[in-house]
Amino acid sequence: MFKLTSLNLNGIRSATTKGLEPWMLQHRADCICVQEVKAQAPDVIGRFDELAGLKGYFHFAEKKGYSGVGVYSRHEPSDVIAGFGSPEFDAEGRYLELRFDTPTRALSIISAYFPSGSSGPERQEAKYRFLDVFRPHLDSLHPRREFVLCGDINIAHQPIDLKNWRSNQKNSGFLPQERQWVTELLQEGNLVDVYRRLEPTATDAAYTWWSNRGQAYAKNVGWRLDYQLASPSIADKARNVAIYKGEKFSDHAPLTIDYDLAL
Repeated sequence: MFKLTSLNLNGIRSATTKGLEPWMLQHRADCICVQEVKAQAPDVIGRFDELAGLKGYFHFAEKKGYSGVGVYSRHEPSDVIAGFGSPEFDAEGRYLELRFDTPTRALSIISAYFPSGSSGPERQEAKYRFLDVFRPHLDSLHPRREFVLCGDINIAHQPIDLKNWRSNQKNSGFLPQERQWVTELLQEGNLVDVYRRLEPTATDAAYTWWSNRGQAYAKNVGWRLDYQLASPSIADKARNVAIYKGEKFSDHAPLTIDYDLAL
C-alpha cells in the first residue's frame, strides 16, 4: 500500500513542538503533503528538511512566515516542480509537485494550499483569481499524467462538509461560486474527491479544520477543507481513509488515504 497524508501544519515550527515527528515515525506514510509551512529556507534547511526519515521538498513564500507548501517523501522523485506558472501565486508558495515517473507511468503527487478569503473582500478576490488560473493548470496535466492533489483547498464543497452550513452560506469557504468551482472540477476536470468516494455520507467524522474560537474543536464544529483529489485511475486504487484526531498538531487534522499502488 502507498500511504499518502495531507496536513496543514499552521506553522512547521509550531507543529514540531506538538509531537509531529514522533507521530510521523509511528504513522509511516510514504508521502506527507504539508501546507502553511510558514517559514523560509533558512528556517527549514538543517532543521526540518528531514523528519522521521522522510526527505522534505518545499516551495516557500517570498513573504516571511506566510503560506508555503512541502512534501515529505520516503521515495526519491524523478522531478520536483515548485510553482504552477502564476507569478502572483507562485510568489506565495502554494504549489509543489513531485513526479515519480517510470518508462510506463507518469505520476505526480501535488501539495497545494488554496488562498483563504476569510480576512476580507480583497483576499476573496485573490482567491477567485487563484481558482481562475489554477483550473487550466490542472486541466493541462490531463491526460499526460496521473496525479493526486493533496491540500487545504479552503472550500467546503457540500452541506455535509461543515457543521453550520446554513449560517455559512455567505461566508468565504462556502460561497456558491467556490462550491461550483469544485463541482465543475470533479464533473468536467476528470478528478475524484477520494474521501467522498470512500465515505460518501460521512458528516461530523469528515471535518479536518476547526476554528480556534468558541470551543469549536471540543464541540466538533468543523469544516472539511483538506482533500485528496485524484485522477480516476488512481482513485480506483484507494482502499482506506482516516482522519487522525488522537493528537492536535495544528488547527487541521491529518487526512490519510491508502492506495493499492507501488512507486
